[in-house]
Amino acid sequence: MHLVQEWSTELRYKPYHEWPTDYLEELKKTMNDSTWRLAYHIQPTTGLLNDPNGFSYFNGKWHIFYQAYPLGPVHGVKSWYHLTSINLIDWQDEGLALLPGGMYDSHGVYSGSALAVDDHLFLAYTGNVRDQNWQRHSFQLGAWLDNKNQIQKLPEPLIVKPPNGYTQEIRDPQIFIFNQQYYLIIGAQNKQEEGKILTYKSSDLTHWQCLGELTFSNDLLGFMVECPNLIFIDNQAVLLFCPQGLDQEVLPYQNIYPNTYVVADGFDGETNTLSNPSPLKNLDEGFDVYATQAFNTPDGRALAISWMGLPEVAYPTDEEGWAHCLSLVKELKLEGGKLFQRPVNEMKTLRLDRHSVHGTLGSVQKIYSPKENRYELQLDFDASTQGTLTLFADEDTNTGLTLSFDTQNGTMTMNRENAGTPFATEFGTVRTFEIPQKDLSLQIFVDHSVVEVFINQGEKVASARVFPKKDQTTILLEGTTGVFSGEYWTLRPMK
Repeated sequence: MHLVQEWSTELRYKPYHEWPTDYLEELKKTMNDSTWRLAYHIQPTTGLLNDPNGFSYFNGKWHIFYQAYPLGPVHGVKSWYHLTSINLIDWQDEGLALLPGGMYDSHGVYSGSALAVDDHLFLAYTGNVRDQNWQRHSFQLGAWLDNKNQIQKLPEPLIVKPPNGYTQEIRDPQIFIFNQQYYLIIGAQNKQEEGKILTYKSSDLTHWQCLGELTFSNDLLGFMVECPNLIFIDNQAVLLFCPQGLDQEVLPYQNIYPNTYVVADGFDGETNTLSNPSPLKNLDEGFDVYATQAFNTPDGRALAISWMGLPEVAYPTDEEGWAHCLSLVKELKLEGGKLFQRPVNEMKTLRLDRHSVHGTLGSVQKIYSPKENRYELQLDFDASTQGTLTLFADEDTNTGLTLSFDTQNGTMTMNRENAGTPFATEFGTVRTFEIPQKDLSLQIFVDHSVVEVFINQGEKVASARVFPKKDQTTILLEGTTGVFSGEYWTLRPMK
């Protein structure tokens, strides 16, 4: 049986139960044979994964849902797929959870969030409906998940239509509590096709008052804002969001759409304003991070997880019938007014054998040549050094994904031009960004077709999907002056 390569609208919106079971089995077989499948990142069981949804803590477990289309690597009729964990590392498959088919979500269960309320988890999400003329209608919906992971949708929408002056491009509600009130912030587009964030307030999760546009920037935010998240760290507010069509003069970026953030002194719920907000900043300096979802946890942390993929971009795994993954779970901190992102401490439990590395920078040298691309690498460099670290390297050609660093001039470049199967080249194969002119620390996680680089304890992060050949596993290092030291661990797969 051949996998579908040409996807019509009719196929994309064909109900799941109408697909033959042997097609799904063929899809699973093809995917399991892929050399690019991941060991310790969340990935789709079959088909497509995109936005993380409903990241939360409830009933003694961490919960994550993701946007799923299980029949192929395309954006068809969406569901929420459910995973749970006791340690943020090993994720239990709970299967498809929030399914389309109701009056208000007949053409897809779109992104949203979750909040533990008493002995249930409240899910807020966008329902997608297409009318007979294929025009979109968006509804902001609610559902309850109980302690047995059973879901009951609310019969009526939380928000039945956009406010006056806004289009049907309104989605991705994030729910949170502030000053003992429930709030929703939602990505939206006004009639002038400008991206906005709308805020709603409720005291009972049923009746929602529109407070209007969240005030935090005088810049135009492109034609649409997706995936807004407002969290609080040390009494400051951090707003994460994805502006589509953002002017390069507002924020330089190269990906089709950026994932951005601002840091503010606080949030005023009465005036719907972020006080003293920073300029827009890139959340990730690499290639493939979007739709980050974050929340404040009961243990006092602010945690985030991202979709490692981008809208409207084709990936090499599409031909194998699957697409995308989620990032590591990251803890967000504010230090000196800067946002830091670090892999959660629980990641250390994945470490297996440990190796030390050290030496003097010079001509190309092999740091390690693992059997497979599944490891954590930590390297430290002196100030005033220049060099290039090559991951996924081919020993014959010394080519792969390169991280070139220059602490004298304060720059770093990630280049995936020669890192395997090329893709998304129309958006460039190089990302260059600033780093401090001081000692350099790199913490790098590699997982077959993913690399996540945490620079100077997470002051900057650069992430990428990479699709190397099977034998591209070597780690190389070269440079001009100075010494380096570090450690390398093989990481176990997710249980």
